[in-house]
Amino acid sequence: MAARDETSETEAAAPVILRSESVERTHAFGRALGELARAGDVVLLEGELGAGKTAFTQGIGLGIGVAATINSPTFTILKEYEGRLPLYHFDLYRLDEPDELYELGFEDYFTGDGVCVVEWAERGEFKDDEEPVWNGDWLRVALSITGEDERTLACIAEGARGRELLAAFAGATGSGD
Repeated sequence: MAARDETSETEAAAPVILRSESVERTHAFGRALGELARAGDVVLLEGELGAGKTAFTQGIGLGIGVAATINSPTFTILKEYEGRLPLYHFDLYRLDEPDELYELGFEDYFTGDGVCVVEWAERGEFKDDEEPVWNGDWLRVALSITGEDERTLACIAEGARGRELLAAFAGATGSGD
């Protein structure tokens, strides 16, 4: 039996750091990501209130071809939108425990035919080693407020598809090597 090189599966991709000076630029970054999205992609968003998570998601929707107005599903947890792929927009702000995602039957969305974008993703993750409802393939974007309209987007990925998406996103935004 030949030895298998596991470094490519576990090697972390270098983080991609983007700077946005406006909501329009945050939309543009999201749109670039949406244009690259494929069925089954998971985008995890983190950041304080007003950091631009929904603005970034609106851009992803534009890139996927969603015609409807995208707004935060804070009170419903999930909103679904149609484009070239379904967009499943989660907002976990009001989630008390990660188990609630299973109790509500949301696990099928993360292995389905659409793109899942999860605001407040950290609220869906367990404190111990238990796996979250989404699979181990994702792109995580942490948005930080750095000025009145300025934001920093720090992007990391896990899993083969997550790393592939991050590399393509870095290239599309001009932040690749």
